[in-house]
Amino acid sequence: MTTAHERVLSRALARALFTSDLFATGNDRDNRAAVRAVSTGDLDLVGLAVYGPRNAVDKAVKEARMHP
Repeated sequence: MTTAHERVLSRALARALFTSDLFATGNDRDNRAAVRAVSTGDLDLVGLAVYGPRNAVDKAVKEARMHP
């Protein structure tokens, strides 16, 4: 997940992050604050949504295990 996130950032693709902290908050404002409070390298990523040209997204998430 971390490798895919780094690739997404390097390609400047639109993304949404899902961290374990998000499941403890009850609204979008708190979710955004929870992500901002942690440096990129310390994010506990549990999910990642990526939007962009298919070939760029495919390369960014290459070898990442997808949810069944």
